[in-house]
Amino acid sequence: MLSTFGTTSGDSAARTGRPIWIDLLNPTPDETAKVAAECGIHVPSRDSLQEVETSSRLRAEGQVLYMSMPLAVQDPTAGFAPLPLGFILSPELLVTVRYSEVHAFAEVKAHVEKDPHLGSAAVFVVLIDCMVDFSADMLENLSRDLAALSASTFGRSADSPPHRAQRVTHALRESLKGVGTAGDHLSRIRESLLGLQRIVGFVSEMATDWLLPELKTHLKTAQQDLTSLVDFEAHLSGKTQFLLDAILGFINTEQNEIFKVLTIVSVVGIPPTLIAGMYGMNFHNMPELAWRWGYPYGLALIALSTLLPIVWFKRRGWW
Repeated sequence: MLSTFGTTSGDSAARTGRPIWIDLLNPTPDETAKVAAECGIHVPSRDSLQEVETSSRLRAEGQVLYMSMPLAVQDPTAGFAPLPLGFILSPELLVTVRYSEVHAFAEVKAHVEKDPHLGSAAVFVVLIDCMVDFSADMLENLSRDLAALSASTFGRSADSPPHRAQRVTHALRESLKGVGTAGDHLSRIRESLLGLQRIVGFVSEMATDWLLPELKTHLKTAQQDLTSLVDFEAHLSGKTQFLLDAILGFINTEQNEIFKVLTIVSVVGIPPTLIAGMYGMNFHNMPELAWRWGYPYGLALIALSTLLPIVWFKRRGWW
């Protein structure tokens, strides 16, 4: 889908009837060719936008800057590969190429409709600001999610309610899924933030001659915000790793408890099994066979051999 946004100001773009912003959402080959022919620029393909080399993501052809970055979303139809976002920026025109809805774009479109006097660079700066704000919101939401996971992981009661093992196992499994999901989101947000950092630095350096002073100030502020967001993401990633290690430690502890119970049960069962096996041999000269109280004696001996190890384990604190 091709969307164009013009201006009612008296700049050169308005006098020539050219738009200042062209937004390509899932563009068709015809739309791409039309923009390239009318604006005299090369519109990169999706494969080109997904290149990871810096030379492919950031390049300049005269005053036309070509930039791309990964978004913090994935495309299930393409094997959950990151979705690319491309910018083509010149003093007269901004072209964006994307393959997914981006929350910031709806805000910027509303902003452009309210203030049609913006130039291409100003629209680009507003886009960057909105994307930075949205990334900050995502990190804040993930921070709250990790805080809730931490509270549920470390705030469990030490009591032993009925079916405790099943409940704890299910809770740990859900916590593990939550930590894995948070870690995946953080990884994608970090890729997006680093891409934004490189783009802002690239534009600040390459567009110095034609950027207005207030736009340079905005970009400098955005660069500082991105630096703080990357640091905050690193903190959340460290917290995620800590929670992952803690949950795996709890799972290990639960498994050890199960093995301990099984070991104790097997040890407790050895003496009565030995006694029952000994008196079950039915030798002719076994004195207990002729006793009137031989059977109760055997049962009592089996019960005593079962209870004594249990009492000993209890006193040792092993059970």
